[in-house]
Amino acid sequence: QVQLVESGGGLVQAGGSLRLSCAASGRTFSRFAMGWFRQAPGKEREFVAAFRYTGSTYYGDSVTGRFTISRDNAKNTVYLQMNSLKPEDTAVYYCAARTAAGRGLLPDEYEYWGQGTQVTVSS
Repeated sequence: QVQLVESGGGLVQAGGSLRLSCAASGRTFSRFAMGWFRQAPGKEREFVAAFRYTGSTYYGDSVTGRFTISRDNAKNTVYLQMNSLKPEDTAVYYCAARTAAGRGLLPDEYEYWGQGTQVTVSS
């Protein structure tokens, strides 16, 4: 079992930046591959970024070049640095953890989820 708590969301103007954090507690954090998803009202949950067990990273097409996923195993925390934000990035952002192999692009691959943090980008 692992518990995930996101923070760092808020209101920002277009072109601005935010850094989301996801603090994990419970089982050994380094054993989990981590990912970020987002969900806007009326839309399906969308893949944003993920780590594989190899350490390689994947990004959704809409955020590539603007967002960066990172992790600090000593702090049991994964981060999502979001730059050049756009109004279409507005959503609830979720941190997720999985033990399964694979690229982690689909929500069904993840066993644990945080409660989400709201990001609102104004134009």
